[in-house]
Amino acid sequence: MNTNKVDHITDEELVRKIVEKNDTHLFAILYDRYAGVVYNKCYGFSKSKEEAQDLTHDVFVRLFVKLRSFKGRSKFSTWLYSFTYNFCVNYVQRNSAKKNEKVTVVTDVIKDEDAETEEIDDASLFELKSEKLAKAMQIIDPSDKMILLMKYQDDMSIKEICEVLDIGESAVKMRVKRAKEKVVKAYNDL
Repeated sequence: MNTNKVDHITDEELVRKIVEKNDTHLFAILYDRYAGVVYNKCYGFSKSKEEAQDLTHDVFVRLFVKLRSFKGRSKFSTWLYSFTYNFCVNYVQRNSAKKNEKVTVVTDVIKDEDAETEEIDDASLFELKSEKLAKAMQIIDPSDKMILLMKYQDDMSIKEICEVLDIGESAVKMRVKRAKEKVVKAYNDL
């Protein structure tokens, strides 16, 4: 197939052709389109450039196997974004020394338990020193880190995060709120 023709087709059409023909050459085109984006996401979860490269490679190997599960209900880029984040969160959780820590499960129901707790606003997050903040981000649970990276590094809206995580708006807002509280607490404890 002439690659010039393939360069102009949509991601969704490219995925359909890859799945249909099990074509590694077409997959290489998809890889070229998204390797940089996936690497940047992986780098946010890794301790080094080499680890980020390994994670990126692993994401694409797994992606080739899982591509059939893309149903086209969302844009491919959104699906890949979710796939990458889930892969990285699972990787960090598997390799974390914190395996025995209890993970807080967030539900769609917002409980106002901490009414007296000072509200963490975005400005207070941005005032944190970046090196110390990076350490705090390594301490918090990977799922909390993921949602903060989506909101503040990738500048995603609440609606976009809802789509990627496939959860309700109130759940996203509560997860962001709790993740901000956790990172600020981790930061202050350093």
